[in-house]
Amino acid sequence: MAQSGEDFRTIWQKPDDPSVVQIIDQRLLPHEYRVHDLRSWQDGVVAIAEMYVRGAPLIGATAAWSLYLAALTSANPAAEVREAATALLESRPTAVNLRWAVNRILALLERAGPDADVVELLRADAQAICDEDIEISRGIGTHGAALLEAISRRKSSGTVNILTHCNAGSLATINWGTATAPIYFAHQRGIDVHVWVDETRPRNQGSQLTAWELAANGVPHTLIVDNAGGHLMQHGAVDIVITGTDRTTRCGDVANKIGTYLKALAAHDNSVPFYIALPSTTIDWESRDGLKEIPIEQRDPGEVSDVYGVCDGRRQYVRTTAADTPISNFAFDVTPSRLITGLITERGICEASEAGLIGLFPEMDAA
Repeated sequence: MAQSGEDFRTIWQKPDDPSVVQIIDQRLLPHEYRVHDLRSWQDGVVAIAEMYVRGAPLIGATAAWSLYLAALTSANPAAEVREAATALLESRPTAVNLRWAVNRILALLERAGPDADVVELLRADAQAICDEDIEISRGIGTHGAALLEAISRRKSSGTVNILTHCNAGSLATINWGTATAPIYFAHQRGIDVHVWVDETRPRNQGSQLTAWELAANGVPHTLIVDNAGGHLMQHGAVDIVITGTDRTTRCGDVANKIGTYLKALAAHDNSVPFYIALPSTTIDWESRDGLKEIPIEQRDPGEVSDVYGVCDGRRQYVRTTAADTPISNFAFDVTPSRLITGLITERGICEASEAGLIGLFPEMDAA
Protein backbone atom coordinates (compact mmCIF):
# COMPACT_ATOMS: atom_id res chain seq x y z
CA MET A 1 0.00 0.00 0.00
CA ALA A 2 2.90 2.36 0.52
CA GLN A 3 4.02 2.45 -3.09
CA SER A 4 2.69 4.47 -6.02
CA GLY A 5 1.91 1.61 -8.35
CA GLU A 6 -1.12 1.06 -10.55
CA ASP A 7 -3.08 -0.48 -7.67
CA PHE A 8 -2.40 2.20 -5.05
CA ARG A 9 -5.39 4.26 -3.84
CA THR A 10 -5.84 6.81 -1.08
CA ILE A 11 -9.64 6.38 -0.84
CA TRP A 12 -11.81 3.41 -1.76
CA GLN A 13 -15.10 1.70 -1.05
CA LYS A 14 -14.67 -1.20 1.36
CA PRO A 15 -14.83 -4.32 -0.84
CA ASP A 16 -17.19 -6.33 1.38
CA ASP A 17 -19.27 -3.45 2.75
CA PRO A 18 -20.60 -0.73 0.41
CA SER A 19 -21.73 1.35 3.40
CA VAL A 20 -18.09 2.06 4.35
CA VAL A 21 -15.55 4.26 2.56
CA GLN A 22 -11.94 3.78 3.62
CA ILE A 23 -9.03 6.22 3.75
CA ILE A 24 -5.47 6.30 5.04
CA ASP A 25 -5.24 8.24 8.30
CA GLN A 26 -2.42 10.52 7.18
CA ARG A 27 -2.07 12.13 10.61
CA LEU A 28 -0.25 9.01 11.80
CA LEU A 29 2.31 8.71 9.00
CA PRO A 30 5.18 7.92 8.76
CA HIS A 31 5.13 6.11 12.10
CA GLU A 32 1.94 4.12 11.61
CA TYR A 33 -0.08 3.07 8.56
CA ARG A 34 -3.73 2.83 9.56
CA VAL A 35 -6.88 2.54 7.47
CA HIS A 36 -9.77 4.66 8.77
CA ASP A 37 -13.43 3.98 8.08
CA LEU A 38 -15.89 6.65 6.99
CA ARG A 39 -19.43 5.51 7.82
CA SER A 40 -21.31 8.82 7.50
CA TRP A 41 -20.99 12.19 5.83
CA GLN A 42 -20.16 13.64 9.24
CA ASP A 43 -17.11 11.34 9.31
CA GLY A 44 -16.10 12.84 5.98
CA VAL A 45 -16.35 16.39 7.32
CA VAL A 46 -14.11 15.45 10.25
CA ALA A 47 -11.62 13.69 7.98
CA ILE A 48 -11.29 16.79 5.80
CA ALA A 49 -11.25 19.41 8.57
CA GLU A 50 -8.87 17.46 10.84
CA MET A 51 -6.60 16.43 7.95
CA TYR A 52 -6.99 12.68 8.04
CA VAL A 53 -6.95 13.46 4.31
CA ARG A 54 -5.29 16.46 2.71
CA GLY A 55 -4.33 17.62 -0.74
CA ALA A 56 -6.85 19.33 -2.99
CA PRO A 57 -7.73 16.35 -5.26
CA LEU A 58 -8.15 13.92 -2.35
CA ILE A 59 -10.23 16.44 -0.41
CA GLY A 60 -12.57 16.72 -3.40
CA ALA A 61 -12.84 12.95 -3.73
CA THR A 62 -13.51 12.58 -0.01
CA ALA A 63 -16.32 15.14 -0.29
CA ALA A 64 -17.86 13.19 -3.18
CA TRP A 65 -17.78 9.92 -1.26
CA SER A 66 -19.20 11.71 1.80
CA LEU A 67 -22.20 12.84 -0.24
CA TYR A 68 -22.68 9.23 -1.35
CA LEU A 69 -22.74 8.22 2.32
CA ALA A 70 -25.27 10.98 2.99
CA ALA A 71 -27.60 9.53 0.37
CA LEU A 72 -26.99 5.96 1.52
CA THR A 73 -27.92 6.50 5.15
CA SER A 74 -31.02 8.71 4.78
CA ALA A 75 -34.70 8.11 4.11
CA ASN A 76 -34.66 11.43 2.23
CA PRO A 77 -31.41 11.25 0.21
CA ALA A 78 -31.77 14.55 -1.66
CA ALA A 79 -32.35 16.60 1.48
CA GLU A 80 -29.56 14.84 3.37
CA VAL A 81 -27.10 15.37 0.52
CA ARG A 82 -27.84 19.10 0.46
CA GLU A 83 -27.32 19.36 4.22
CA ALA A 84 -24.07 17.45 3.97
CA ALA A 85 -22.92 19.64 1.07
CA THR A 86 -23.28 22.78 3.18
CA ALA A 87 -21.18 21.30 5.99
CA LEU A 88 -18.54 19.97 3.63
CA LEU A 89 -18.11 23.33 1.91
CA GLU A 90 -17.31 24.90 5.29
CA SER A 91 -14.71 22.29 6.27
CA ARG A 92 -11.74 23.69 4.27
CA PRO A 93 -12.11 27.08 2.52
CA THR A 94 -9.04 27.28 0.26
CA ALA A 95 -8.88 24.06 -1.77
CA VAL A 96 -11.09 24.60 -4.82
CA ASN A 97 -11.53 20.86 -5.52
CA LEU A 98 -13.84 20.66 -2.53
CA ARG A 99 -16.29 23.14 -4.04
CA TRP A 100 -15.86 21.62 -7.50
CA ALA A 101 -16.69 18.09 -6.33
CA VAL A 102 -19.65 19.17 -4.19
CA ASN A 103 -21.12 21.26 -7.02
CA ARG A 104 -20.65 18.40 -9.47
CA ILE A 105 -22.57 16.01 -7.21
CA LEU A 106 -25.32 18.58 -6.56
CA ALA A 107 -25.72 19.17 -10.30
CA LEU A 108 -26.03 15.42 -10.83
CA LEU A 109 -28.71 15.32 -8.15
CA GLU A 110 -30.64 18.13 -9.84
CA ARG A 111 -30.62 16.28 -13.17
CA ALA A 112 -31.79 13.00 -11.65
CA GLY A 113 -35.32 11.99 -12.54
CA PRO A 114 -37.95 11.05 -9.94
CA ASP A 115 -37.30 7.34 -10.44
CA ALA A 116 -33.50 7.60 -10.33
CA ASP A 117 -31.47 5.51 -7.92
CA VAL A 118 -29.79 8.46 -6.19
CA VAL A 119 -27.49 6.29 -4.12
CA GLU A 120 -26.13 4.47 -7.17
CA LEU A 121 -25.80 7.72 -9.14
CA LEU A 122 -23.68 9.29 -6.40
CA ARG A 123 -21.61 6.15 -5.88
CA ALA A 124 -20.80 5.92 -9.56
CA ASP A 125 -19.87 9.60 -9.80
CA ALA A 126 -17.66 9.48 -6.69
CA GLN A 127 -15.83 6.56 -8.28
CA ALA A 128 -15.63 8.44 -11.58
CA ILE A 129 -14.07 11.45 -9.83
CA CYS A 130 -11.38 9.15 -8.44
CA ASP A 131 -10.74 7.43 -11.76
CA GLU A 132 -10.53 10.77 -13.57
CA ASP A 133 -8.06 12.10 -11.01
CA ILE A 134 -5.74 9.17 -11.58
CA GLU A 135 -5.68 9.90 -15.30
CA ILE A 136 -5.12 13.62 -14.61
CA SER A 137 -2.10 12.76 -12.47
CA ARG A 138 -0.85 10.40 -15.16
CA GLY A 139 -1.03 13.24 -17.70
CA ILE A 140 0.83 15.60 -15.39
CA GLY A 141 3.45 12.93 -14.83
CA THR A 142 3.97 12.36 -18.53
CA HIS A 143 4.33 16.06 -19.41
CA GLY A 144 6.41 16.88 -16.34
CA ALA A 145 8.78 13.96 -16.85
CA ALA A 146 9.71 15.45 -20.22
CA LEU A 147 11.00 18.54 -18.38
CA LEU A 148 13.18 16.38 -16.13
CA GLU A 149 14.40 14.36 -19.10
CA ALA A 150 15.46 17.58 -20.87
CA ILE A 151 17.41 18.70 -17.80
CA SER A 152 19.07 15.27 -17.64
CA ARG A 153 20.19 15.60 -21.28
CA ARG A 154 21.64 19.04 -20.62
CA LYS A 155 23.56 17.61 -17.70
CA SER A 156 24.79 14.67 -19.79
CA SER A 157 22.68 12.22 -17.76
CA GLY A 158 23.80 13.75 -14.49
CA THR A 159 21.53 13.85 -11.47
CA VAL A 160 18.43 16.05 -11.78
CA ASN A 161 17.87 17.80 -8.44
CA ILE A 162 14.24 18.71 -7.77
CA LEU A 163 13.00 20.77 -4.83
CA THR A 164 9.50 20.12 -3.52
CA HIS A 165 7.37 21.86 -0.91
CA CYS A 166 4.65 20.24 1.20
CA ASN A 167 3.22 16.96 -0.08
CA ALA A 168 1.80 16.96 -3.59
CA GLY A 169 2.25 13.23 -3.97
CA SER A 170 0.11 10.14 -4.18
CA LEU A 171 -1.20 10.88 -0.71
CA ALA A 172 -2.58 14.23 -1.89
CA THR A 173 -4.41 12.71 -4.85
CA ILE A 174 -5.87 9.28 -5.60
CA ASN A 175 -2.60 8.01 -7.06
CA TRP A 176 0.70 9.29 -8.55
CA GLY A 177 0.33 12.84 -7.21
CA THR A 178 0.81 16.16 -8.94
CA ALA A 179 4.31 17.49 -8.19
CA THR A 180 5.60 13.96 -7.58
CA ALA A 181 4.06 12.38 -10.68
CA PRO A 182 6.82 13.72 -13.00
CA ILE A 183 9.39 12.45 -10.50
CA TYR A 184 7.89 8.96 -10.35
CA PHE A 185 7.53 8.72 -14.12
CA ALA A 186 11.08 9.99 -14.72
CA HIS A 187 12.44 7.56 -12.12
CA GLN A 188 10.63 4.69 -13.87
CA ARG A 189 12.29 5.73 -17.15
CA GLY A 190 15.70 5.42 -15.54
CA ILE A 191 16.41 9.14 -15.23
CA ASP A 192 18.74 9.89 -12.33
CA VAL A 193 16.59 12.06 -10.05
CA HIS A 194 17.16 13.33 -6.53
CA VAL A 195 14.57 15.23 -4.50
CA TRP A 196 15.22 17.92 -1.91
CA VAL A 197 12.25 17.51 0.44
CA ASP A 198 11.16 20.58 2.41
CA GLU A 199 10.04 19.54 5.89
CA THR A 200 7.08 21.95 5.45
CA ARG A 201 6.19 23.30 8.85
CA PRO A 202 3.91 23.51 10.67
CA ARG A 203 2.41 20.07 9.92
CA ASN A 204 5.58 18.62 8.38
CA GLN A 205 3.88 17.14 5.33
CA GLY A 206 7.25 17.00 3.59
CA SER A 207 9.14 15.14 6.28
CA GLN A 208 6.25 12.90 7.29
CA LEU A 209 4.51 12.25 3.96
CA THR A 210 6.69 13.11 0.94
CA ALA A 211 9.81 11.49 2.39
CA TRP A 212 7.76 8.40 3.30
CA GLU A 213 6.36 8.15 -0.23
CA LEU A 214 9.70 8.64 -1.96
CA ALA A 215 11.38 6.06 0.26
CA ALA A 216 8.61 3.54 -0.46
CA ASN A 217 9.19 4.06 -4.19
CA GLY A 218 12.97 3.94 -4.04
CA VAL A 219 13.42 7.56 -5.17
CA PRO A 220 16.64 9.19 -3.85
CA HIS A 221 15.83 12.14 -1.61
CA THR A 222 17.18 14.32 1.18
CA LEU A 223 15.12 16.06 3.85
CA ILE A 224 15.91 19.73 4.47
CA VAL A 225 14.49 22.43 6.73
CA ASP A 226 12.15 24.84 4.99
CA ASN A 227 14.61 27.73 5.02
CA ALA A 228 17.44 25.79 3.34
CA GLY A 229 15.97 25.95 -0.15
CA GLY A 230 17.33 29.38 -0.98
CA HIS A 231 20.81 28.36 0.13
CA LEU A 232 20.74 25.30 -2.11
CA MET A 233 19.62 27.40 -5.07
CA GLN A 234 22.41 29.91 -4.49
CA HIS A 235 24.93 27.09 -4.71
CA GLY A 236 23.53 25.48 -7.86
CA ALA A 237 22.16 22.41 -6.08
CA VAL A 238 18.61 22.78 -7.43
CA ASP A 239 17.78 22.28 -11.12
CA ILE A 240 14.03 22.80 -10.87
CA VAL A 241 11.32 23.49 -8.28
CA ILE A 242 7.97 21.71 -8.65
CA THR A 243 5.13 22.25 -6.20
CA GLY A 244 1.44 21.51 -6.19
CA THR A 245 -1.48 23.89 -5.79
CA ASP A 246 -4.71 24.07 -3.83
CA ARG A 247 -6.26 26.79 -5.97
CA THR A 248 -5.14 28.58 -9.13
CA THR A 249 -6.83 31.60 -10.67
CA ARG A 250 -7.60 31.75 -14.38
CA CYS A 251 -4.73 34.28 -14.63
CA GLY A 252 -2.17 31.90 -13.10
CA ASP A 253 -1.82 33.03 -9.48
CA VAL A 254 -1.37 30.03 -7.21
CA ALA A 255 -2.42 29.37 -3.61
CA ASN A 256 -0.41 26.59 -2.04
CA LYS A 257 1.00 25.56 1.32
CA ILE A 258 2.48 28.46 3.28
CA GLY A 259 6.10 28.99 2.25
CA THR A 260 5.58 28.34 -1.47
CA TYR A 261 5.84 32.06 -2.22
CA LEU A 262 9.24 32.25 -0.52
CA LYS A 263 10.51 29.34 -2.63
CA ALA A 264 9.29 31.14 -5.76
CA LEU A 265 11.15 34.30 -4.75
CA ALA A 266 14.36 32.37 -4.15
CA ALA A 267 13.98 30.52 -7.46
CA HIS A 268 13.38 33.80 -9.32
CA ASP A 269 16.46 35.40 -7.75
CA ASN A 270 18.65 32.43 -8.72
CA SER A 271 17.17 31.77 -12.19
CA VAL A 272 15.89 28.35 -11.15
CA PRO A 273 12.79 27.18 -13.09
CA PHE A 274 9.73 27.20 -10.83
CA TYR A 275 6.82 25.03 -11.98
CA ILE A 276 3.39 24.29 -10.57
CA ALA A 277 1.91 20.83 -11.17
CA LEU A 278 -1.69 21.74 -11.82
CA PRO A 279 -4.71 19.44 -12.13
CA SER A 280 -7.39 21.33 -14.04
CA THR A 281 -9.80 20.59 -11.18
CA THR A 282 -7.87 23.06 -9.02
CA ILE A 283 -8.37 25.98 -11.41
CA ASP A 284 -10.82 28.57 -10.12
CA TRP A 285 -12.09 29.91 -13.43
CA GLU A 286 -14.17 32.55 -11.65
CA SER A 287 -11.16 34.14 -9.94
CA ARG A 288 -8.54 36.42 -11.48
CA ASP A 289 -6.56 38.02 -8.62
CA GLY A 290 -5.18 35.49 -6.16
CA LEU A 291 -4.17 38.01 -3.50
CA LYS A 292 -7.63 39.59 -3.39
CA GLU A 293 -9.93 36.68 -4.18
CA ILE A 294 -8.49 33.49 -2.67
CA PRO A 295 -9.51 32.94 0.99
CA ILE A 296 -6.54 31.99 3.15
CA GLU A 297 -7.38 29.48 5.85
CA GLN A 298 -6.07 30.08 9.37
CA ARG A 299 -5.74 26.90 11.38
CA ASP A 300 -5.34 25.83 14.99
CA PRO A 301 -2.37 27.54 16.73
CA GLY A 302 -1.55 24.14 18.21
CA GLU A 303 -0.18 23.08 14.84
CA VAL A 304 2.58 25.65 15.37
CA SER A 305 3.16 25.29 19.10
CA ASP A 306 3.16 21.47 19.16
CA VAL A 307 5.21 18.94 17.19
CA TYR A 308 4.04 15.39 16.52
CA GLY A 309 6.47 12.48 16.67
CA VAL A 310 7.44 9.25 18.38
CA CYS A 311 9.24 9.02 21.73
CA ASP A 312 10.06 5.73 23.44
CA GLY A 313 7.91 3.95 20.91
CA ARG A 314 4.81 6.06 21.63
CA ARG A 315 3.18 8.63 19.36
CA GLN A 316 2.79 11.96 21.08
CA TYR A 317 2.70 15.73 20.70
CA VAL A 318 5.32 17.94 22.32
CA ARG A 319 4.84 21.66 22.96
CA THR A 320 7.82 23.75 21.86
CA THR A 321 6.61 27.23 22.86
CA ALA A 322 5.72 29.05 26.05
CA ALA A 323 2.07 28.48 26.96
CA ASP A 324 1.11 32.14 26.50
CA THR A 325 2.90 32.77 23.17
CA PRO A 326 0.56 34.45 20.63
CA ILE A 327 0.45 32.39 17.41
CA SER A 328 -0.81 33.03 13.89
CA ASN A 329 -1.16 30.00 11.66
CA PHE A 330 -1.81 30.88 8.01
CA ALA A 331 -2.13 27.62 6.09
CA PHE A 332 -1.50 28.98 2.57
CA ASP A 333 0.11 31.82 0.67
CA VAL A 334 -0.33 33.10 -2.88
CA THR A 335 2.44 33.01 -5.47
CA PRO A 336 1.88 35.60 -8.24
CA SER A 337 1.95 34.31 -11.78
CA ARG A 338 4.95 36.50 -12.64
CA LEU A 339 7.16 34.24 -10.47
CA ILE A 340 5.99 30.98 -12.09
CA THR A 341 7.92 29.55 -15.03
CA GLY A 342 5.07 27.34 -16.16
CA LEU A 343 2.04 25.26 -15.24
CA ILE A 344 2.19 21.49 -15.76
CA THR A 345 -1.33 20.23 -16.49
CA GLU A 346 -2.79 16.97 -17.73
CA ARG A 347 -3.10 18.56 -21.20
CA GLY A 348 0.41 19.95 -21.41
CA ILE A 349 2.61 22.76 -20.09
CA CYS A 350 1.69 26.42 -20.44
CA GLU A 351 2.72 29.82 -19.15
CA ALA A 352 1.10 31.01 -15.92
CA SER A 353 -1.43 33.34 -17.52
CA GLU A 354 -5.02 33.46 -18.69
CA ALA A 355 -3.88 33.08 -22.28
CA GLY A 356 -1.74 30.09 -21.34
CA LEU A 357 -4.53 28.30 -19.51
CA ILE A 358 -7.18 29.10 -22.11
CA GLY A 359 -4.81 27.78 -24.76
CA LEU A 360 -4.98 24.36 -23.09
CA PHE A 361 -8.60 24.62 -21.95
CA PRO A 362 -10.37 26.62 -24.69
CA GLU A 363 -13.78 25.43 -23.51
CA MET A 364 -13.33 27.65 -20.44
CA ASP A 365 -12.83 30.85 -22.46
CA ALA A 366 -16.34 32.10 -21.75
CA ALA A 367 -16.49 30.83 -18.15
